[in-house]
Amino acid sequence: MEVKVLSSKLVRPSYPAGAPRPDTTVHVPSSAFDKVTYHLQMAIIYAFSPPGPSTADIERGLAAVLGAYRLFAGQVRPGPDGAPGVLLNDHGARLVEASVDALLADIAPTKPSPAVLRLHPDLDGDIAEIVQVQLTRFACGSLAVGFTANHAVADGHATSDFLVAWGGAARGQLPLGPPPPVHRHGLFPPRDPPRVEFEHRGVEYYRPATPSAGHGHHGHGESQHSIVIHKAHFTKDFVAGLRAKASEGRGRPFSRFETILAHLWRAITRARAIGNPMQASTVRISVDGRPRLAAPPGYFGNLVLWAFPRATVGDLLNRPLRHAAQVIHDAVARVDGAYFRSFLDFASSGAVEKEGLEPTAVSTDVLCPNLEVDSWLTFPFYELDFGTGSPGYFMPSYFPTEGMLFIVPSYLGDGSVDAFVPVFEHSLEAFKQCVYSMDQ
Repeated sequence: MEVKVLSSKLVRPSYPAGAPRPDTTVHVPSSAFDKVTYHLQMAIIYAFSPPGPSTADIERGLAAVLGAYRLFAGQVRPGPDGAPGVLLNDHGARLVEASVDALLADIAPTKPSPAVLRLHPDLDGDIAEIVQVQLTRFACGSLAVGFTANHAVADGHATSDFLVAWGGAARGQLPLGPPPPVHRHGLFPPRDPPRVEFEHRGVEYYRPATPSAGHGHHGHGESQHSIVIHKAHFTKDFVAGLRAKASEGRGRPFSRFETILAHLWRAITRARAIGNPMQASTVRISVDGRPRLAAPPGYFGNLVLWAFPRATVGDLLNRPLRHAAQVIHDAVARVDGAYFRSFLDFASSGAVEKEGLEPTAVSTDVLCPNLEVDSWLTFPFYELDFGTGSPGYFMPSYFPTEGMLFIVPSYLGDGSVDAFVPVFEHSLEAFKQCVYSMDQ
């Protein structure tokens, strides 16, 4: 697929006529949640069927929504005291226009592949903008919208809110309302005196063995093997059957997420063919702190910690689906409001700096025998509408990290679910045999 870049420019925030211009010297310090999360550029891709929305509408909407969500129009910069954060300087977002002399239906990948990296701006290097957008028009009139944002500024919940508001602004639904609350308002102060009631070393933070030591799992020497991303499609009926099987005899059924993840955890573990049944496998699951900390509606930023369900390979393979689902359910339940408040107290206690602790949220190529999952089942990503209707499909970009899963609602809109699963190429066939069977 040859993508021809036609233009690249900055789109700066716009403000209502007569409104006072905001101070562009304000610095918003990073919150404890910003500091502990992944510091990388995340990318998603939308596809819109013809007639695609106009570039003028998209750009006008982007300028308007950046005026309300000013964090996404600023730049990641240290403050006057050297603390990390975002300078609200209205630098703007990068907007790239591109074209492809082919039909989207002929070349659109059914799953993330290296080809889709050409449908959004580069994720590597020194990126000046927090948000980048690429509009790629195809010969058939279809439009691909590649969106990237710095994860250290906002999590998936906040980003999906931004995207929905962007669509509304493009459709002329103005004004957008008051700016969303952000960290600088001091919404989540530590307690006085602090009460660190849970262990956070080895969970959100780790202590490097040496200043140059890396962190994470390296796949037991398997990182040289090629990794492919399989898109597993689960119909609504298949998911219902899994939930019934996992929840049999249980008063309250497991959630759709708990059930699907339990099924994937077992299928991937079986496909990996790990020889030691006592080998532990852990899943890193994002847990939204908004309901747990009673965050105000529309809070914009990062507000996520993680649950870490853990089981042995033997238990995952030999015990029923219900066991894995229960382990997941219990681990998520433990990351409650008390746990979030304990984290805030620990993060502000000075222990992180004194002990030289580093965040455990770091990227790596191989997670085996562990997993990480990003669930977008409840985010309104499909509600992005620039004026010509919802997107035909939506997916994460190409992130070939073995064991890092994305679970999203299917573009079919019929209650089915898609899971994007990076696996070793030599494990792919075994995984496909397991993942579509309820009797594994």
